[in-house]
Amino acid sequence: MILASCLWSTLASATAPPTPTIQPRLLAEYPHDPDAFTQGLVHFKGSFYESTGLRGRSSLRRVEPATGTVVRDVELQGTEFGEGLARVGDRLIQLTWQEHVAHVYDLENFALAGDHAYEGEGWGLCFDGHKLVMTDGGDQLFFRDPESFELLGSQQVTDAGVSVTQLNELECAYGLVLANVWMTDSIVVIDPKTGQVLQRVDARGLLTDAEAASADVLNGIAHDETTGHFYLTGKLWPKLFEVELDLPRTQQAPARSPSCAMCAVGRRGDDVPLAGGWLLVLVAIVARRFSLGGARFRAA
Repeated sequence: MILASCLWSTLASATAPPTPTIQPRLLAEYPHDPDAFTQGLVHFKGSFYESTGLRGRSSLRRVEPATGTVVRDVELQGTEFGEGLARVGDRLIQLTWQEHVAHVYDLENFALAGDHAYEGEGWGLCFDGHKLVMTDGGDQLFFRDPESFELLGSQQVTDAGVSVTQLNELECAYGLVLANVWMTDSIVVIDPKTGQVLQRVDARGLLTDAEAASADVLNGIAHDETTGHFYLTGKLWPKLFEVELDLPRTQQAPARSPSCAMCAVGRRGDDVPLAGGWLLVLVAIVARRFSLGGARFRAA
């Protein structure tokens, strides 16, 4: 009874807390083309690079942030549906939805530099500095070589053990992956190494009711590496928003003290207690006590 009670107490204390949710802190608003069906958004050196969707209306464009003016654009073929967008050095890589091709462009003049073929649908894309991260509308992050587009592996995304699907437009920042969840105003913040959702961003309320009436869903995240700010917009949104997000900085976590043996056994990298480690310690202690008690009883 005592052992069962201890085990139950340990399991209860090890239950992970609910995934924290934050709201973006609004810093500024900018005009955005309300006819742009935004599918991918990148910020680089004071410009936005945007992929827009819908067949017959898909494009790649460079946009002046302060005015929303399109300063350069190239249209996709009428049968293509533009999707996620990522910058790799001096190149832009743009996915297509069901056409199984990623277009590679010169960053400066948008000249087509090549194509990559892939299986499945293309939704979101970002570059973490080493590899591309891609989604297909399911619950997986797919990792690809930025040069060959070869599939390197994948990671399922879960929130408290529950699969998270409809992962859409992506942004890589601080060793994390931020993903729009299609048909919601929610962004999930993912540890790409484990697939665990560390945090959610509740982006409701950026548009007024009147603006939202003619707009589609949230879909557009860009990170400004200079300021650390993020930019959020959506499909057919009339505005783009500059915000601050208090994200977990997993790669900046302090080193754990080597003197805390119980911490080393009972915790993992995300600082959530692990029941398994504590249970092993507890069972060993209880077993030892029973063993010693039995020995004393036999000796008596």
